[in-house]
Amino acid sequence: MRLSSTMAVYIGRHFLFSLFATLLVIMGLILLFDTVELMRRAAARPDTGLDVLLGMALLKLPNMLHKVLPFGVMIAALVVLWRLSRSHELTVLRAAGVSAWQFLVPPLVLALLVGVVDITAVNPLAATMYRSYERMEDTFVRRQGGTLSLPAGGGLWLREADGDGHTVVHAAHVRQEAFQLAMREVTIFELDDKDRFERRIEARLGTLDDGLIRLEQAWVLTPGQPAEQFERLELSTTLTLAKVQENFASPETLSFWELPDFIRFYEASGFSAQQHRVYWHGLIASPMLLCALVLVAAGFALNVNQRTGNWLLRMVLALGTGFLVYFFSEVTFALGLSETLPLALAAWSPALVTALFGMTLLFHLEDG
Repeated sequence: MRLSSTMAVYIGRHFLFSLFATLLVIMGLILLFDTVELMRRAAARPDTGLDVLLGMALLKLPNMLHKVLPFGVMIAALVVLWRLSRSHELTVLRAAGVSAWQFLVPPLVLALLVGVVDITAVNPLAATMYRSYERMEDTFVRRQGGTLSLPAGGGLWLREADGDGHTVVHAAHVRQEAFQLAMREVTIFELDDKDRFERRIEARLGTLDDGLIRLEQAWVLTPGQPAEQFERLELSTTLTLAKVQENFASPETLSFWELPDFIRFYEASGFSAQQHRVYWHGLIASPMLLCALVLVAAGFALNVNQRTGNWLLRMVLALGTGFLVYFFSEVTFALGLSETLPLALAAWSPALVTALFGMTLLFHLEDG
């Protein structure tokens, strides 16, 4: 017997409601804990108000949604199957000849759709808001300017702040050569502590070495004075190649659609974008991971004889399995980042292993 469309809509509606309620509770807790943590970090900044900190926590919230979504999907699947089992609706479906594979189709399809919407629509919004969060964190919590901005196709922007003002460096083309950063078409703006322009330096070539910016064929333009030309010019700086690499845009601040262009541009500049590649492939694999967690939840929630089931123990085991999947994915991400594992294996193995485990449980219940 096939699962009727009415029953499929009924199961799907319960799954979506459980998913929404679960995510609402989890995100509320995350918002509370993030706000408290930001208050602790900003305790030495009395001019940073609670409204600012709450706004920062709200800006960070969509980024956290992607991280907790697998747990939300798994808990929602457990709740739906528990309710259907408690009301004996699963017993009636099985007696009518409907297998577990059939009544799991609605949650699987919805989990897949939720995953696709998450990476294509929610992720761009989350990336934009997380960029704003990082800027506010630098301003109100860390009290320092961001070191690096590297938009795809837009060249390199560096900013260095000190007690007397700050310096902005722009290079149209950059490339890493050994332990130096080679730059072409370099422009440097020097401003005082009140953001008033002091002078501008234009150079055809430049290199960033530890403690120095070396310029070639440079022109120095100062208001009210004639332009000066220098064949070579050296400027002291606290910027280093290590700082540049540490502070360049994190994957979370780039949307799913921006990442491919950013990866191509960054690698063309001589840097390694392995972290961004692993993250992007992980985003693509995330809908499959959500479906795999539905199968795992079903493997723990279903039993041929429902009266012998220990629901509390099964839910604890299922959630424990969910945490193991999370730690496994973190380990594979770290191994992929260090290039110990191939890129595809690092990004896709958590979803594949989880799907195989869930299918094994269901095959054992249905056909074992």
